[in-house]
Order: sequence, then structure tokens, then C-alpha cells
Amino acid sequence: MRHIVLFHSVYGLRPAVLRAADELRAAGHEVATPDLYGVPAADTVSDGFALLDEIGQEVVLDRARAALRDAPADAVLAGFSMGAGVAGAMLAERPDTAGLLLLHGTGGAPEAVRPGLRVQLHLADPDEYEPQDEVDEWRRAMTAAGAAVDVYRYPGVGHLFTDPDVPDHDARAAVRAWDRSLAFLTG
Repeated sequence: MRHIVLFHSVYGLRPAVLRAADELRAAGHEVATPDLYGVPAADTVSDGFALLDEIGQEVVLDRARAALRDAPADAVLAGFSMGAGVAGAMLAERPDTAGLLLLHGTGGAPEAVRPGLRVQLHLADPDEYEPQDEVDEWRRAMTAAGAAVDVYRYPGVGHLFTDPDVPDHDARAAVRAWDRSLAFLTG
């Protein structure tokens, strides 16, 4: 069993995030899903970016820090899209993190990696927010810093392919991503 802190995408704390947390709980994990916005979730990605702009990145990161205060030092940091970036940003402050589970976005910086840190990334292929050359550079840097990085690309799907409430959803790719994620968490 792992303790997981799962950060939402730019949309906010949507039902898809809560369902994902429930799936992880059903697999035996403890899961926290902090609301980094404190307001109802957006209906569109552009509304989500507007919310992020209104709330501010620093407030979002401060709320993530607050959510992590009572989490075990070895909690897995996980996130969807923007939330993957938030999870990665928290890595520098949580050196004992058991792993990073990144869905729909990269996260973490090489200088925050401890040797052997397990990282799993799931991305659309192509992904409009994560260009291949940037993902390749991120992977090289994280690996050179000592992280054990696995990257899974899902051809022909949209950015948020695991979210059944958006047009990007792809049921087959989502099942594969969750199967791989559950295996990562039990490893």
C-alpha cells in the first residue's frame, strides 16, 4: 500500500480525479486529492487556464505544500497535466518521495532527483502540450540525475485521454495507463 497525493489538472478538482482516486483506493492505496483552486472546476480548458491565472501559480503551489504537510515523507506524488507539474515542483521539498506518477504532463527537475527515484510518465503521442523533443530532453536529464524513468506514449489520443468527461478520452489507452500505473505503485 502506498500513500498517494494526486493533484488535479488545470480544469480543477473534477469528477475524473475523484474517480481515479477511488480506483487507487480500491487497489489498496491511501489517496489524497487536494483542491488547489478552492472553487468549482472549470468546464473547458480555456476556463481552467483563466482560473489558474486568477488564482496564481504561487497560491496553487502553496496549497499543494499545505496538502502535503500531513502526508508521509515517502508519499507518491502524482498528477494530471498541470498537476504533474505541481507534483514535480513538490519533489524538491520532499526528498524521500517514493515516486512520481505523471499523467499527461512532465514534472520534476533533475536537481531534485535522488538516485533511484522511480518516475512513470503517460502521454498522448503527439501531445500538444508536451513536444517530443522536450520530453526527450526531460527524460535524459532525469535519467542522468539518477531517476528510473519509464515513459509511455499513447498514439492518436488526446492530451487528457484518461478523463472520461472530456473529448480527449480514449477508453483503451486509459485502461492501459491505469494498468501500468497500478503496477508502478505496487512495484
